[in-house]
Amino acid sequence: MLEPIFIAIIAVLAIVCIFLYRRTQELWDSLQQTQFSKQSLSVKYGKTSEQWLPLSERFPYPKEKFRFLGNPIDGIAFLDNKIVFCEFKTNKSQLSETQKRIRDLVEEKQVEWMEMRVEENG
Repeated sequence: MLEPIFIAIIAVLAIVCIFLYRRTQELWDSLQQTQFSKQSLSVKYGKTSEQWLPLSERFPYPKEKFRFLGNPIDGIAFLDNKIVFCEFKTNKSQLSETQKRIRDLVEEKQVEWMEMRVEENG
């Protein structure tokens, strides 16, 4: 008499477990999608900010002296007495390995000038 009740309870528990597992998977997928969207928005915000910062009042150099590069650094300010390599970061973003190498080369004064001329034939 108790055996059919135990089987029914086990069946109900199995159904509940399956339901909870599927719901957990759905929530996990939703969380992953939300995190991806957040990261994507963060990247877009950073890309937009880096293009507008040289035009803001917070930028310490004349905006007409700034040239946007985009990659691997955001740009260069060509001043009368110096040249400034500029990289803009938002929130907790960090320099990439390439940007760190460029920073280190500039700080070590490993910067050169090259002038190349092309002669016309004819």
